[in-house]
Amino acid sequence: MEETLLGFGIFGLILGLVLLVLYFWSIVWSYKDAERRGKPGWLVAIVVAFLAWPIGLLLWLLIRPSDTTPYQR
Repeated sequence: MEETLLGFGIFGLILGLVLLVLYFWSIVWSYKDAERRGKPGWLVAIVVAFLAWPIGLLLWLLIRPSDTTPYQR
């Protein structure tokens, strides 16, 4: 019985670490994507980080501008 519980603990730890890495990756990616599209990256990163994580990322994916040039000459 103890071996089974230990297995779930390790699985939970690995799953938690994967989710944590995914969380930080999505914040960094959204920051860089916003900067590349000419939007304030820090603001987008804050929204992605604090707006119930997957919802914030989905919101940015829906409302981000399609043009990747930060400015036009």
